[in-house]
Amino acid sequence: MKAVAERRSIDRQPARRRPAVSELALTPARTARATVVIAALLVALVVTSLVSAGVGQLHVPPAEVIGSVLHRLGLAVGDLPSHPNGEAALWNIRFPRLVLGLLVGAGLGVAGAVMQGIFGNPLAEPGVIGVSAGAGVGACAVIVFGWAFLGPMTIPAAAFATALVTTVIVYGLARRDGRTEVVTLVLMGIAVNAVASALIAYLVFLGDTAAREQIVFWQLGSLNGSRWVQVRVVAPLMIVGLIAAWTLAGRLDLLALGERAARHLGVHVERLRLTAIVLTTLMVAAGVAFAGIIAFVGLVVPHLIRMAIGPSHRTLLPGSAVGGALVLTAADLVARTAVDYADLPIGMLTALVGGPFFFWLLMRARSRAGGWA
Repeated sequence: MKAVAERRSIDRQPARRRPAVSELALTPARTARATVVIAALLVALVVTSLVSAGVGQLHVPPAEVIGSVLHRLGLAVGDLPSHPNGEAALWNIRFPRLVLGLLVGAGLGVAGAVMQGIFGNPLAEPGVIGVSAGAGVGACAVIVFGWAFLGPMTIPAAAFATALVTTVIVYGLARRDGRTEVVTLVLMGIAVNAVASALIAYLVFLGDTAAREQIVFWQLGSLNGSRWVQVRVVAPLMIVGLIAAWTLAGRLDLLALGERAARHLGVHVERLRLTAIVLTTLMVAAGVAFAGIIAFVGLVVPHLIRMAIGPSHRTLLPGSAVGGALVLTAADLVARTAVDYADLPIGMLTALVGGPFFFWLLMRARSRAGGWA
């Protein structure tokens, strides 16, 4: 009788819900709602960017920030910064940092949305496939052993390379008989993440006090010290990744109906999964290489955008790009201004906000599913 009762209890548990076709369709009402939400995010992003560019030890009013940009574009409109060092502060320090933050935030947001679409789980995030942990191994090795074969670009280059290698290892271990199952991919990602974390811990043990401090600060994430040369490296990778990810939107919508349904509708699921993993690795590795590990942006932003405008990837991906850029720009603004003469780690701030939000998502999912059984 007890076994029968347990069987009936399990049968009453709601199945994992997939979006219906009607939810993925872009009706005029949903399109209008998505347009309004994305437009509002864009306005908030512009305002936050203007404030971020002007705030600091050397204050530049927003009108002068706009005037400086317009003058650089060849338009003699608006006032230039009144402070004699205003132009140099904007174009040599703040604008490179701002643009890099916009690119990295957009890339992390879109990468998170793509991963959630591939895994069919709104709680998935790019770190599942080992990109961030792999990048950490390369960066820590350079810091501990003092390598400088590429000058100041050595740490980003090593982080980018090891991030790519780690993802290749995860995908190679998870692939069998020409197929890659989602569960196997997740488990392999967890295992490789554990190994990478152990390697990082060993490198921290080998390093001296200065190296340990640098490793800890790098792992917490920061845009401090950003320069245009870094922007020129990251921008092409991010732009290619963002555009290519958007071209997958229709197939990701079909995959949301289930692998079997997607195959019947003509989607090559394995090719789609591989393409999505490559694009995610490209964007996250480029961001982590120059900004360090920034947690929860790839998890929180796509989930919030999905709650606001629905699950269709045709609107979810651009919304996640704008939302990710906004979150990282706002976090960087707080990091620069919260404490006088100090630059707080961005990863710490995003984790402080994202951690409680992730806990709320878990509790919400558990209550909707009736428990974890």
